[in-house]
Amino acid sequence: MEKYTLIITEKPSAAQRIAYALDQEGKPEKVEDKNVPYFLVKRDKPLIVVSALGHLYTVAHVGKGRNYYPAFHFKWVPRYLVEKNAKQVRLWIEVISKLAQNAEEFIDACDYDIEGSLIGYCLFKYACVNKQDIAKRMKFSTLTKKALEKSYSKPLPKLDFRLIEAGRTRHEVDWLYGINISRALTLAAKRWSGKYATLSTGRVQGPTLKFLVDREKSIRSFVPTPYWSIRATVDLKGTILEVEHEKKTFEKRADAEAVMRTCKGNTGQIERIEERRTQQKPPIPFDLGALQAEAYSLFGYSPRRTSSIAERLYLGALISYPRTSSQKLPSVIGYRAILRGLGKERAYKRLVSILLHVGELKPREGPKEDSAHPAVYPTGNTPDRSLSSSERRVWDLVVRRFMAVFGEPAIKQSMKATLNVNGHHFYLRGKRILKEGWMKFYKPYIRAKEVLLPPLKEGESMELKEVLCEDRFTKPLPRYNPSSMLKKMEEKGIGTKATRADIIETLYSRKYIAEERIVVSDLGFDIIDVLHRYCPGVISVKLTRELEEKMERIQAGNEEREKVLIDAVGILKPILEGLKQSEAVIGKALSEAVQRSRIQERLVGGCPTCHTGKLMVLYSRKTRKRFIGCTNYFKNICRTSFPLPQRGTVKPLHKPCTGCGWPTLIVQMKGRRPWTLCFNEGCPKKEERRKRLAMQMLQQRGNK
Repeated sequence: MEKYTLIITEKPSAAQRIAYALDQEGKPEKVEDKNVPYFLVKRDKPLIVVSALGHLYTVAHVGKGRNYYPAFHFKWVPRYLVEKNAKQVRLWIEVISKLAQNAEEFIDACDYDIEGSLIGYCLFKYACVNKQDIAKRMKFSTLTKKALEKSYSKPLPKLDFRLIEAGRTRHEVDWLYGINISRALTLAAKRWSGKYATLSTGRVQGPTLKFLVDREKSIRSFVPTPYWSIRATVDLKGTILEVEHEKKTFEKRADAEAVMRTCKGNTGQIERIEERRTQQKPPIPFDLGALQAEAYSLFGYSPRRTSSIAERLYLGALISYPRTSSQKLPSVIGYRAILRGLGKERAYKRLVSILLHVGELKPREGPKEDSAHPAVYPTGNTPDRSLSSSERRVWDLVVRRFMAVFGEPAIKQSMKATLNVNGHHFYLRGKRILKEGWMKFYKPYIRAKEVLLPPLKEGESMELKEVLCEDRFTKPLPRYNPSSMLKKMEEKGIGTKATRADIIETLYSRKYIAEERIVVSDLGFDIIDVLHRYCPGVISVKLTRELEEKMERIQAGNEEREKVLIDAVGILKPILEGLKQSEAVIGKALSEAVQRSRIQERLVGGCPTCHTGKLMVLYSRKTRKRFIGCTNYFKNICRTSFPLPQRGTVKPLHKPCTGCGWPTLIVQMKGRRPWTLCFNEGCPKKEERRKRLAMQMLQQRGNK
């Protein structure tokens, strides 16, 4: 076979797009070997484009068995050797190795970031047998034909070894922490109880959970303090308007009631009217964290979901590479060309026309910069397939944000009228937008609300129609949600833009936390309690941040990988020694926590029959079928039980049925939408449903 250039990408969809972009006729030939697809590309010289499946190699322990720690010896191996669900990886590596044998040139076209650089490096080093030193590097921020053509014609002469070293170090340090601490916790619990339960933590996971536990403790220990406030309305020429008292809070009820008695039913005069105009600058371009926060605020999408959607849009060449920390939009991306492309969409045509008539397009930018990629922006391409509703929303958000950064400042006017009622001052506030500026591009995602007031003048009188004294209580800090937690991690400098969302999802999957407004489970509390007592360094933000900074220095060429690994092992050794010395105590505490957690997962609610037991999801000792039964069932005290579906998963909702008030569960079966189950046969809602079905059947018989 003729010699060719082998191009390796990170994902199959990227391989396809690159192949179509580089083929001289735009019709590359797709070939499959062992169900692994790759593309034959015709050009001035033949190319083969093949993809990885993300990471095909991982860090693994050198040694036999898993029932011991510390484990400090590791090596990089194919994932299929250590992961049960990675059998497909073997075929992928075999095909890439085979294709490498007849290649004369090698090009890395994986995503240009730490993870993508590491994926490419491992394939060139292991699958292609030491081709990492001769491989070239394509660098691009979008998968548009123009960007890919340019990247291929002018590749970087070698791989980005600083990024690779930083990536290797991060994976290796994370492995050292994760495998050792997690193994210590899991083995301690297993040796004490004889039962296996996956317990994990890590150098980022530990501090993140600690943030959540600290917030949960402050909420649970919070003692509300009573205070009182005055709420009033005025009648202005037949229009009822709300006014606020100059003193927002009263520590004594008597003081608030005195104001109420003095002012109620009296007429006040406007003493002065203050008007102020302010400029609101355009927003700055999206980095990944800001995009995740905005999508959560507007659509309720978790950070991980937003990241996944953005990745699909990137692979569809609709937006630039999303895993960026940059808030800059360099002019080389071609603002006008992007806008002209977007103008083909009917929804953006008018807005694009406005911007294209601007003399000089200059975006408002933020301070953060990423050497690998600019901020997230639309490529100017329009969808070549039908987008899902979530994809359409996120794409629209990116498009409108891109247009908004070029807009003029918005001008707002605020008004405050001071009303004097028997010596007490009340404020009447209004606000309106005088000039939309950038806001017209960012609709419908503007949160600014106008409060329009009728014409007012000083000396004008108005009557207080209603004056109320309201009882209030101070509130604790709000619970974190996935978006605010991600922001906290970013502020504290732990994790990376690519890993933070996954860390939060891991805490959910380990059942350390639950619910959208994050509540820490008893198991989460116990994990942090054990770590705090026996290895506080694992939950130290300072330690984690220092390691992050060291890895950033590796990327900048100012730190050596070997030194960082030696330092990490030096920190871990005394921690693991302490865990070994207290293994029995730790095992008992964790085992009891796991047992409580498992019971809590199956707890449905109070028993309506005996009123002393609890309804739980139980399993028959004979048939192993599941059912809802009272905890007194096997004690022969209470025989209350209810059948359950035997397929799918059932999970207590901890919410009462709206029809009868009984506890409810959520049932999820494969291929079906989850539904809420009330197991009370006498539920009024079920009776209504039966009657409705009966009527429908009678109507059908009548029609026949």
